[in-house]
Amino acid sequence: MNTLAAPRLACRACRDGTELGFAFTMAFQPIVDVANRRIWGYEALVRGPGGEGAGSILSQVTEETLYRFDQAARVKAIELAGRLFPQGSDTKLSINFMPNAVYEPAACIRASLEAARRVGFGHERLHFEFTENERFRDIAHVQKIVTEYRRQGFLTALDDFGAGYAGLGLLANFRPDLIKLDMDLVRGIDADAGRRTIVGGIVQIARGLGIGVIAEGIETAAEAQALHGLGIDLMQGYHFARPALEALPEVAGLAAGGTLRRVA
Repeated sequence: MNTLAAPRLACRACRDGTELGFAFTMAFQPIVDVANRRIWGYEALVRGPGGEGAGSILSQVTEETLYRFDQAARVKAIELAGRLFPQGSDTKLSINFMPNAVYEPAACIRASLEAARRVGFGHERLHFEFTENERFRDIAHVQKIVTEYRRQGFLTALDDFGAGYAGLGLLANFRPDLIKLDMDLVRGIDADAGRRTIVGGIVQIARGLGIGVIAEGIETAAEAQALHGLGIDLMQGYHFARPALEALPEVAGLAAGGTLRRVA
């Protein structure tokens, strides 16, 4: 796409009411604060109306509908969260977004803010995750997005940290509020000294930069124990709960008196 034409296309796509041509909804998976044994937030995950995986939906998104889908997905997540999340809580809503689908940060966030106002969901509870399997088209543009979202009071997170292009270079450039460790770093970490060394180093770097760490893809109590021992309190994965379609799932592993402990 001609980058000079992209803003005009985005403006038209965001306001002309064109239907996407397919239906989708969201599933929610908890992000658990194991130190305080509470739900820190929920990530909204794209699903088909019958629970079909994200791939079945994303495969239908074209370059022409990318902007509209990104907007519609945010609004859908916020509207569902407004209905499902406990009233009066500070539980965060984590929304994935595509940086290359945001042409002007201040303008493209308006629909999200309006949806939050409409359902009474405090915008300070919004948490935006960004990732890119290919290099960002414009690093300065992504920095502008992160800066604007921070100005609006949102949290930002760099997803899939440690996989593909989501590494130290992006961390140095963007300084998000949080990073989410890629599940390949987490898998079997309890039995892998090398992974523990790598993750421990990442935690120390993040701490030095004032950045929080979330570990995702946790499937066993042993993985959770090892990660907690390395200084990670925020966790997500099947060990705690699988995503629930348009619902908040029951969460395991939060009972008082558990065995999680920090390594000195």
